[in-house]
Amino acid sequence: MEKVCFELENIEVTYLDRTVLEIERLAVHQFDRIGVVGKNGAGKSTLLKLLAGLIQPSRGSVHSLIDFAYFDQLTTPEIGEIDYELIGKLSIPETEVKNYSGGEQTRLKLAKMLSNYHEGLLIDEPTTHLDAEGTQFFVDELTYYYGALVLISHDRYVLDQLVTKIWEVEDGVVTEYTGNYSDYVNQKVVEKKRQQEQHESYVKEKIRLTKAAEEKMKRAAKITQASGRIQDTKVKGNRMFETKSKGTSQKSVQRAAKALEKRVEQLEEVKAPEEHQIICFHQSEAFQLHNPFPIMADRINLKAGDKPLFEEASFQFPLGKTIAITGKNGAGKTTFLQHILQHGEGLTISPKAVIGSYEQMDYQFTKDETVLAYMKDKSDHPESRIRAVLHAMNIKGNDLKKNVRDLSGGQAIRLVLCQLFLGRYNILILDEPTNFLDIYSIEALERFLEGYEGTVILVSHDWTFIEKVADCVYSIENRKLVLRS
Repeated sequence: MEKVCFELENIEVTYLDRTVLEIERLAVHQFDRIGVVGKNGAGKSTLLKLLAGLIQPSRGSVHSLIDFAYFDQLTTPEIGEIDYELIGKLSIPETEVKNYSGGEQTRLKLAKMLSNYHEGLLIDEPTTHLDAEGTQFFVDELTYYYGALVLISHDRYVLDQLVTKIWEVEDGVVTEYTGNYSDYVNQKVVEKKRQQEQHESYVKEKIRLTKAAEEKMKRAAKITQASGRIQDTKVKGNRMFETKSKGTSQKSVQRAAKALEKRVEQLEEVKAPEEHQIICFHQSEAFQLHNPFPIMADRINLKAGDKPLFEEASFQFPLGKTIAITGKNGAGKTTFLQHILQHGEGLTISPKAVIGSYEQMDYQFTKDETVLAYMKDKSDHPESRIRAVLHAMNIKGNDLKKNVRDLSGGQAIRLVLCQLFLGRYNILILDEPTNFLDIYSIEALERFLEGYEGTVILVSHDWTFIEKVADCVYSIENRKLVLRS
């Protein structure tokens, strides 16, 4: 039997008046490979920090029984003892850490973690700043890892390749599923179907009992009306007997009706599962483009400082399509997007183009206003549509009344994305829009893109995301923009 590496018992973690986690018992065994999923703010990182002993629960006990390493995407790395071979494989530059990009910092932290063997690895969002090559390196390194792995990731490809269990964190509760992320999705589909059947059964039984109770109450009312018509005093004795009999019958019917009403009240409500529908973002005639290629370039040259990025590069981006730009870290993807936003030299952009953009870490608000007011000010859509789009990104209820300056980073990113799709634009440029989004928000973004009528140019290292949304994929290679599909 595999030994227990981590164990949580009777755990409760509270923050202010909110219960973040409530766990009766949870254990990580010797060769477990666990992926942790859940919405932003659900408590995934809190769960990992509990296992690592970095925070203490409000109640209960945590037992760590092995040597382990903890990887946190937010901490600044320090240069220490690192396997020289890994430095080369991960292309870690020989300079001060303060000069490292986000991707280079991630690579350094991974190199430090992988330089020594640990019986357990607790890893929080390792691929956020990695390009496709770095992500594949991470997957390859951990595919044959011999130990206990607990991994938080929004990258569905990584979860499919590396884990054999899923811990879903929702409403403070952790639910375990067997299999990788795709297996988990299939199990959720089955659960959803079962819930829909139970909901339909509940509604059907509620209607049946309610209707039966109403019929009995009507019958009781008829008995009352009949007894009220007794006027003949000549046969008073018989009438009194008959009235008494009818009164008894009336009470019996009323009791039966109330019993049925009681059964309706005691029925355990089964809510219908939440449906994720495609939201269509129709554009007004004023913003419609008719040029079949609204952004084009003929033999464009582009530099980042003294570094050439494009030499004699040509392309035509088709109208109404989602175009993905890929390439290694440092290939010039963000510089290229900025060149488009600035209507840079060598580009031909439709004069009717109205471009909205999402840039990495673009969630700083300067004006005090509520979420709903912010959206209304930047959109011509009715409030009902605005609320539906925000709800799809898990911004609902009291969140709509929040001051935009008080939003968490994840909420702010989701709000900016909602504003872009509902805004007065016909071309969207999105630079790494899935970074810092949970899987459910990424899937909502995929549905947004499916229902969007405008043209989208995006940069992403998330290949699952690209495969689901892109109509054509370009790769920056050898200072050219190469059409891949």
